[in-house]
Amino acid sequence: MDEVYSEKEFMKHNVALHKAINKEESPVKQKHVRSAIIGTFSQQGAQVFWSISVRLPCMDDMIVAWKFCYVLHKILREGHPLCLSHSQRHREYLDNIGKLWGHLEDGYGKLIKQYTHILMNKLDFHRKNPRFPGNLNVTTDDLTSICGNNPDICFQMSVEMFDYLDTILDLQKTIFLYKSSSMTMQGQCRLGPIIPCIQDASRIYDHNVKILFLLHSSVPYDVLSGHRDRFMKQFKQLKLFYQHTNMMHYFKNLITVPPLPDKPPNFQDNFNTYVTQEVYVPPEEEEPTTANLIDTADVPDTAPISYLPDNFDIIAERDNIIKNLQEDCERLRVEVNDLYRKGREDKNKMEDHITNLETKLAIKESELTHEKELNELNALSQAQDQEHKEKEERFKNYYMKLREEHISLLREKAKVDKSLKSAEEKMPELVSFNKTVETKLKEAEMKQNEALKELQSVKLEKSDELAGFHREIETLKMEKEAFKKNSSEVDVSLVETRKKLEETKMEKKELDEKINELMSSISKQSVEVIKMKSENDDKLKDFVEKSLDANVACLKCSIVESESPATSALSCTPEYLRASTVPCQEAIESLRGLSLDEPRYLLPAANKLACKFSIFILQGRATSNTSPDISFGEKLTDECKALGESVLNLLEGIKTRSLTDEGLQKSLDHLSSVASLAETMIERIHGNVSENLENMLECEITAMDKAIEEGAKKMQEMLSKSREADSGIKLQVNEKILDSCTMLMLAIRVLVQKSKLLQEEIVQQGKGTATAKEFYKRNHKWTDGFISAAKAIGVAATYLLSSADKVVRGEGKLEQLVVAAHQISASTAQLVVASRVKAHRNSENLKNLSDASKNVTSCTGAIVGTVKDCSELIDEPTELDLSNMTVLQATRSEMEAQVRVLALEKELEEERFKLSALRRHNYQRSGSDEGGSN
Repeated sequence: MDEVYSEKEFMKHNVALHKAINKEESPVKQKHVRSAIIGTFSQQGAQVFWSISVRLPCMDDMIVAWKFCYVLHKILREGHPLCLSHSQRHREYLDNIGKLWGHLEDGYGKLIKQYTHILMNKLDFHRKNPRFPGNLNVTTDDLTSICGNNPDICFQMSVEMFDYLDTILDLQKTIFLYKSSSMTMQGQCRLGPIIPCIQDASRIYDHNVKILFLLHSSVPYDVLSGHRDRFMKQFKQLKLFYQHTNMMHYFKNLITVPPLPDKPPNFQDNFNTYVTQEVYVPPEEEEPTTANLIDTADVPDTAPISYLPDNFDIIAERDNIIKNLQEDCERLRVEVNDLYRKGREDKNKMEDHITNLETKLAIKESELTHEKELNELNALSQAQDQEHKEKEERFKNYYMKLREEHISLLREKAKVDKSLKSAEEKMPELVSFNKTVETKLKEAEMKQNEALKELQSVKLEKSDELAGFHREIETLKMEKEAFKKNSSEVDVSLVETRKKLEETKMEKKELDEKINELMSSISKQSVEVIKMKSENDDKLKDFVEKSLDANVACLKCSIVESESPATSALSCTPEYLRASTVPCQEAIESLRGLSLDEPRYLLPAANKLACKFSIFILQGRATSNTSPDISFGEKLTDECKALGESVLNLLEGIKTRSLTDEGLQKSLDHLSSVASLAETMIERIHGNVSENLENMLECEITAMDKAIEEGAKKMQEMLSKSREADSGIKLQVNEKILDSCTMLMLAIRVLVQKSKLLQEEIVQQGKGTATAKEFYKRNHKWTDGFISAAKAIGVAATYLLSSADKVVRGEGKLEQLVVAAHQISASTAQLVVASRVKAHRNSENLKNLSDASKNVTSCTGAIVGTVKDCSELIDEPTELDLSNMTVLQATRSEMEAQVRVLALEKELEEERFKLSALRRHNYQRSGSDEGGSN
């Protein structure tokens, strides 16, 4: 403890607890509980309370254990905020008390076990949710802040509140099960804990409603079905709990419990429509404790009393002084009481202020703890995000590595192509250079020939001119010398030209060798390029095949998943399924004219086809789950499977390069079939089939009435013909049969007329401001039953007419009339039941219909009796003449009779089995027809 308390304060707290928790079977006095609660504020927690409580004889006396649980509940609710944390370490002690007394089924044993369960649940709840105070009073904003708009936190907190409220409801149920009288001390001792339980239950109910509103605003409606079911169960139990409490006179002045609404909150409505129900506990009246601050007892006179007449004035003066002193004392007493009251009020205000500060401190500490938990959760989520990022980075690096390898291969291919192209470009240059050298060589040879020719011509000219020009001999000699000199220079240039020619030939040879080397390297590189290209083609082909295999596997997985029972919980609207057929049709149409040798066009089309139809097949399965007709839903599922198989064939055709227009058209046909089924399902769901129910019902009633009227007329005609043609027993039998059948027809006609009047009354009362067609559409199940009953009556009446005709003409059996009569009775009963479902209880038309039904039943019985009488008239018993039979003949006749009896019994059993099968088939067929119509 933070402070050291005096022994006097400890003893005061000890005395208060021992007075509150004693062995007497009487209610706990609230002043002692209040002293214990105030003690927790003065001691800043529940440490002193627990140091005293563990020494109480809770393990020895059940009354002490029961009162201890009640006082602990009050302290946890209204005591110091630290009482919740100080009590966490004593959960094992509470558990031991509950286990000890839980073995006793009588008395307080079961109550103590359930009460300790409540206290341990309360401690667990406040340990997990420290921002809730002990009395659970938080505002809506605080509750939203505690939940943090996190659906997971709201979901878990709602479950914890459900568990907490279940323990409270179990305890109150057990308390009221003992039927304790609230007028006795023993009954009040049992009923005392009801008040804090109601206070906790009202707060938990209010918080749970608000949390469920928050959940329904952020979580799908179907996910919270379990929460809603559990809430509905607790709502009903809590409503009975409040009603039982309000009916008891004991709680009238102790607590005011507002009744819960008739209907539970609708969590799909606006939250502003919900109104919080406040439980009010009136303040308890304090017992007057006026302390005698001044002793007003008689003070003995110190002076002797003298009865002499001379002392009368002294006595009077003394009396006046005493009176004045008493008045002063009274005035001082009033002033002291005022000062004491004011000091107590100031003390209470300071204690309240201290309590508020301590509560705020505890809330801040809990918020700090909550923030630490949130920080830890954020750190954990960041670690998980970092791990996901690392995985993404690894996948990204692997993809970039593959991409760089592909790019490097493409670059090498480009270099090889470039080198090959440059070599091919250099080939013409080398050829042209060789041609240029050869051209220059030829020009040099031509120049040499020309020079020789010129030299010969010059010599000839000079020799010719030598004879004619002697004068010019010297000149010619000089010219000859010059010519010789020029000739030597030409020889030197010729030698140089020849050397250059040799060098050019050598260069040409070297160039030829280089060209050969380049050609060989080009051929090698071409082989490598071809090899790399084939490898790339193989890789590309393998990639395309793997991609197509993945698409096929994805589509097959969707088909298998559509057959799995796990998909039976999925749902999809037929409108969405119908809208999804458009992109699927586009995916199929995109395959027309597709080049199967171009992967850049092939793969996107195949991926789109597999993706669209994988989703579409699962949507078809989910849509079939919403079909009210099971056979129709199975038909839709089978059509979706057939569509999946056809799309698988398309993918196989793409893979084998054998895609045909017939396969495309087949897939489109299956897709249109699924779309038409979805359209039919939309029409059935929206009730388009039920549009003409009014006309159908009117037609059936009219047809039934007309058939019965015609049947009655034909009965009269048959009776007239029989009287003209027959006589004797046959006439008597025909008259009885036709009279009873005519009476039944008339009774049925009256029944039909009464049912029509009642049906019109039902429509007028039930449709309100709507039309009759809308009434029949809204109540189409009832209308279908009514139509079915009318059809059955018409069919039975027609069968009765034909049977009577055959019997009169001697071609039928009397048993046919009995069967027809029973069928009419059953059908009229169905009609009456269908009418009674919607009719008012005190309706006069309903009474008339019941009377008409009874009349039909009596007429049916009359037909059965008539048939028996007629069969006795026709089939007179014949006695066997056994006088002339020997013993052997009698024995043989007996054996033949037994054989006949066994054969007839076997035939009877077979006919009964056939009748059972027919009835079962008709029942199933009628049920499926009604399901389809719905």
